[in-house]
Amino acid sequence: METQTAWKKYDQQALDELEGLAADYIDFISENKIEREFARAAIERAEADGYTDLYQTFDEGKKLEPGDKVYAQTHGKAVIFAHIGSEPLVNGLNILGAHIDSPRLDLKQDPLFERNGLAHLDTHYYGGIKHYQWVTIPLALHGVIAKKDGEVIAVNVGEDEGDPVFCVSDLLIHLAKDQMQKKGSEVVAGEDLDVLVGGRPLVLEGADEKEDDDKTDLEKMADKEPVKALALKLLGEKYGIEEADFLSAEIEVVPAGRARDLGFDRSMIIGYGHDDSACAYPSLVAQLALDETPKRTAVTVLVDKEEIGSVGATGMASQFFENVVAVLMELRGEGGDIRLRRALASSSMLSSDVSAGFDPAYASVFEPKNAAYMSHGLVFNKYTGARGKSGSNDASAEYVARIRRIMDDADVTFQTAELGKVDAGGGGTIAYLPAKYEMDVIDSGVPVLSMHAPWEVVSKADLYEAYKGYLAFLKDAGPSSRAPQA
Repeated sequence: METQTAWKKYDQQALDELEGLAADYIDFISENKIEREFARAAIERAEADGYTDLYQTFDEGKKLEPGDKVYAQTHGKAVIFAHIGSEPLVNGLNILGAHIDSPRLDLKQDPLFERNGLAHLDTHYYGGIKHYQWVTIPLALHGVIAKKDGEVIAVNVGEDEGDPVFCVSDLLIHLAKDQMQKKGSEVVAGEDLDVLVGGRPLVLEGADEKEDDDKTDLEKMADKEPVKALALKLLGEKYGIEEADFLSAEIEVVPAGRARDLGFDRSMIIGYGHDDSACAYPSLVAQLALDETPKRTAVTVLVDKEEIGSVGATGMASQFFENVVAVLMELRGEGGDIRLRRALASSSMLSSDVSAGFDPAYASVFEPKNAAYMSHGLVFNKYTGARGKSGSNDASAEYVARIRRIMDDADVTFQTAELGKVDAGGGGTIAYLPAKYEMDVIDSGVPVLSMHAPWEVVSKADLYEAYKGYLAFLKDAGPSSRAPQA
């Protein structure tokens, strides 16, 4: 079954809406590249739209009524938004779920070192990356440093026009004979992804005349590691930190620079973190676009740690989602474990994660009839996983039929796909985790070129169709299809 490009159906009004969404998306992902930034910005937008803190509502002993809008966050890295519907929660929720972490380099806890007159930051890569893609490109540092006195300092260096940037160096081609014979996975070792941050020594007047016992720690360091000493001096002046504060820091290394229009026709966007911002952002916008009280409570879940298995306190495998739903039900007068279980089992969810866009340069790893094509709309993956569907959620036929009806009724351009040929590889999402509650779950998202590269590519048309599809789902997903059919 062939699908058609979405571009052919747009009138001028639709094109204006599409370009407005794309422009806002470019700004949003350029300014919020890591999960902490995304969560914070999402909460700010929601509060401006009338959302209030769920746990504050709980602490104040208030009840929730249809039309109320609340959010909950955990550890600053995961957030859930809920727009309370007119129906009892025990009848089920309409849920969008996406992740807001992306592949990157993380600084190690003891990262700063000097070697042969150059200062570097040692890293440990996060998520699935091709190591060689991260060399020689401008990099920025994002994250936080937590001090022993409780102060938490935000770090963002490399994005403003006047900021310096950083890089991982590569071997010059003139001396790369042996390197060029290596497999792609070995061209650059993970342990060698050291970020270059300095090359100038600290010079302290009068320090040479002092006895060692009279020198400060910085002066002693300047004797042995003068470039590292200058880097620490600059960090101390800017952030008021010392080297030991790296032990309680979370600094992420990401590509520096803004997302931008791609192509003569400006039909695409190149940027960092489309996986999974290209789904998390339209999910958030769709949630906030609900201008009337929905029948079923509408929920958007934005979680962390998907790229490393959805683990930890901020991943989908944690109890965060279940705990929040339990509080929602308590404040609606529907508390109790059995009601919670019934509500979860009766819910419907779109696991909003990106899909592999068909790339004609690498056509051999795709099966054309079951591939996702750029600009052909929102992608539904009945199952993901690897090879024999290992690690996948497999949506039921009844649920897929219901999704088809919702999308057609809302005039959403959509397609179905698998992640490449059967034995070519595969991948996973958060879908299998909420599915454990018996709820209907299917993967849906935006096709991406160069997925997990520092710079990825999406189509503006697919982003727009994802937003439309997510909004239609929140309004119209209806009851669960889990009951057996005659």
